Amino acid sequence: MFYQNHSYLATERIKLENGIDFSFPLHLHSSYEFIVVTEGEMEVSVDGKSYTLCQEDALLIFPNQVHSLKTQDHSCHFLCIFSPKLVQAYTKLVTSKIPTDNCFRPDFYLVENLASLTPNDSIMNVKGTLYSICALFDKNRTYIEKTSADEELISRIFKFVENNFNSDCSLEALSKHTSYHYVYLSKYFKRCTGVSYTDYVNRYRINEACYILQNSSQSILQTAYDCGFDSLRSFNRNFKKIIGTSPSSYQMSL
Repeated sequence: MFYQNHSYLATERIKLENGIDFSFPLHLHSSYEFIVVTEGEMEVSVDGKSYTLCQEDALLIFPNQVHSLKTQDHSCHFLCIFSPKLVQAYTKLVTSKIPTDNCFRPDFYLVENLASLTPNDSIMNVKGTLYSICALFDKNRTYIEKTSADEELISRIFKFVENNFNSDCSLEALSKHTSYHYVYLSKYFKRCTGVSYTDYVNRYRINEACYILQNSSQSILQTAYDCGFDSLRSFNRNFKKIIGTSPSSYQMSL
C-alpha cells in the first residue's frame, strides 16, 4: 500500500492512461480517480468495499479513499486521475462527504471524449467532460459524512510505514507515534482498508524488496534486512505468500 502524493495534481492537471491486465496495491492520493473496464474483469477495493467491474462498469474514487486494483485473469481499462480543482463546483458540493457506492455505468461517449483529450485541448473542454462524468455519477447518489480526523489518521499511518518499514513498524511503535491505543489502531485500519495492519506492512516491505531485487545486485539476505525482516526465513515465507514464488526464483526471472 502506498500513499501517493500526486502534488502535480494540486493544480489543474489530469492524467490519462490505458492498461492491460493491470493490478496495483492499496494506496490513496489527493485526486479523483475514474476507472472504467473496457474488456474482461477487474477486482477493485475502495475503503474496504469490494467491487467486481465487468465491461463498461466504472468507479469514481474520491480523494483520500483507500483503493486497490487487481486483475485475476484478463482486463483492459481506461484510467483518469484528475485534480479536484478541475471540478471545483462538484468538489465544493461533496466536501466532507464520500459516496456509499462508488460504482456506476457511464455513457460511453463520455469515456471516449475523455480518452481522446490531448494536451492541446482547451481547459473548458477538459472541465466540461469531467463535469459531465461527475454529474452522471452524482445522479441518484447517496453520500455519508467523513471526518477529517479519520482522514488525517489513515494518512499518518501510511506515512509512518513509509518512513519506518525497514525498522520497528509494529502496532506498538505506531501507537507511540500516533498516541492511539494499538487495539484501536488495529481495528481502525482493518475497517478502513479491509486488510490487517500486519498484512499491510508485510506487503509494503515485499514491494520494496521487489524493487531492490529488480534494480540492484544486492543479496537476498541483505535485501531482507534492509526491508525490515528480522530473519531470512520470515522474508522467504512472506515473499512466496505475496508474490507466489521464492525470492531466488524471482531474482533469476529478472
